[in-house]
Amino acid sequence: MELPYLTRNFPGIGGTIKNRPEDFFVQEIPIYEPSGEGEHIFAEIQKINLTTFDAINRIADALKISSRAIGYAGLKDARAITRQVFSIPGATEAAVMGLKFPGLSILWAARHNNKLRLGHLRANRFAIKIRDVNPTDVIKLRPVLAELQRAGMPNYFGEQRFGRRNDNDRLGAAYVRADHKALLSLLLGTPKPEVDDSQEAAARAAFDRHELEESMRLWPRRAGMERRILHRLIKTHRPSAAVWAIDEKLRRLWVSALQSRVFNEIASRRIESLGTLIDGDFAMKHENGAGFLVENAAQEQPRADAFEISPTGPLIGFRVTLPRDEPLRIEQEVFLSYDLKPEDFKRTGQLRVKGDRRPLRVQPTDVDVAAGVDEFGPHITVAFTLPAGSFATILLRELMKSDTPHGGAEGAEAKQSHE
Repeated sequence: MELPYLTRNFPGIGGTIKNRPEDFFVQEIPIYEPSGEGEHIFAEIQKINLTTFDAINRIADALKISSRAIGYAGLKDARAITRQVFSIPGATEAAVMGLKFPGLSILWAARHNNKLRLGHLRANRFAIKIRDVNPTDVIKLRPVLAELQRAGMPNYFGEQRFGRRNDNDRLGAAYVRADHKALLSLLLGTPKPEVDDSQEAAARAAFDRHELEESMRLWPRRAGMERRILHRLIKTHRPSAAVWAIDEKLRRLWVSALQSRVFNEIASRRIESLGTLIDGDFAMKHENGAGFLVENAAQEQPRADAFEISPTGPLIGFRVTLPRDEPLRIEQEVFLSYDLKPEDFKRTGQLRVKGDRRPLRVQPTDVDVAAGVDEFGPHITVAFTLPAGSFATILLRELMKSDTPHGGAEGAEAKQSHE
């Protein structure tokens, strides 16, 4: 689905991002600072060309602790310079500060009394270089950025959420519907020449021909997950048994991608008035995430104009809070287009996805833009802060007016579905 731009009346500058890791910088802004005492060591790390889990595993191995004991607030790109905080139990500040690895350094360490949990994050600060552009086009970006700060940017989920083959949401839908044959067809068959290499495409084609042993022979050794699932199918002849052999984290990622796709569709249908409240909306306070039903939109609109509150869209689940009237009609129309109902998410095994609400827009802050030249050529650097859970690529696409900016953004590790 091609998402509409909020700033479609402003021209894009084109260009590319993430030509090299140094072109993309992101730093976490935590909800709270370490207290200075407790059994956990909070440490800010800087990494380059490493995934979050690569960094966690290296630290765990060096300190001889379980990688599962290390807490983190969010996932960050590998192909970038990223700064994020980990919590490490059973260590000392000196031991943590003494860690040295290629591509990873410890910036500070301090004690705290609890493990850092996913989502314990207030915002992310970005500085991103756009290359293959005319540096004088920096002038064109200033009014676009001003409009995004005034009206807010669409709180779309970035395309990286949907995976290399752009089908994580379809896998999620098949899982929610317990359509195990369709899920395995997407996971192990359905070749896409534009993204699959020749060996993978051949393995997928053999699966579609129901030549399971031949498909197993063709899948490359690096495709460990696909081979394991196919082996289970060959052994049991039961698609359901093969599906239940899939790691729960992966199934959860697919369902999350489905929620993301549905949210994007609903947000796109309200793109003309993302900050305009409608009677029946379920609104959210940006300060603390508290939500409430809008009974009188005209009365509440000044708060939306001041960016204190915004209308929300659903992350569909069996307990998701639904709006009323026109906002409910829009959401139900989209649910129907995807052949989904909130109660369907009770059938997702041990996942049982409850659902949530998400603001339709967010406000970029601390925005700056500048043209420059370095040893790799001219570029435009855009710096900004976004609330946790929002995607830098969504802001960049409003500037570039290109849906293929040659790179990902925050959360790129989570896009790995079945690579």
